[in-house]
Amino acid sequence: MSSKDHTEEMDQKATAENAQDTASQENISIDDQENAHTDVNDEGEVSEVDNTLTELQEKYDTVNDKFLRLYSEFENFRRRTAKEKLDALINGGADIAKELLPVLDDFDRAVASNENIEDPETLKEGFVLIHNKLIKVLQSKGLKSMDSLEQPFDTEYHDAITNIPAPTEDLKGKVVDVAEKGYFYNDTILRHAKVIVGQ
Repeated sequence: MSSKDHTEEMDQKATAENAQDTASQENISIDDQENAHTDVNDEGEVSEVDNTLTELQEKYDTVNDKFLRLYSEFENFRRRTAKEKLDALINGGADIAKELLPVLDDFDRAVASNENIEDPETLKEGFVLIHNKLIKVLQSKGLKSMDSLEQPFDTEYHDAITNIPAPTEDLKGKVVDVAEKGYFYNDTILRHAKVIVGQ
């Protein structure tokens, strides 16, 4: 082999090595760019995820705060309602008792004055007045007596304590006597009348 050929061969090898080095450098440069781009993308995604998490945390905090407030308000309402019901049960009869006090005063005066009264008509008149006053107070509170005498017997309103022969034909199946009056309270039956029915 001549020196010329040897020189050419060496030049070709050097050129090939240079080309290989250049390609390697270009590959490294491309890899670095891709890695840099990936890092930027990863950082952008992480930043976006952080923002989303922050927003979700804020929404959760707001909803949780509203829930706690509503729960607290409901608990206060429940306690207040329970207290009002208890007060109503304890003091529910106070208003009617207060209105019955004048009737009680009348009874006290009647009992005191009965010791010196000899006329039975005066005594009777006093008790009738007190009785009427008591009825008016109770009626103002929704109490109403049941009119049962000589009415057709009705199990919805009456409890029959016994049956007797009807004094007249038209009283058959009707109430001939009332042993205990029935009462309505605001149009609801408070007590059934105990009655005697004609047969």
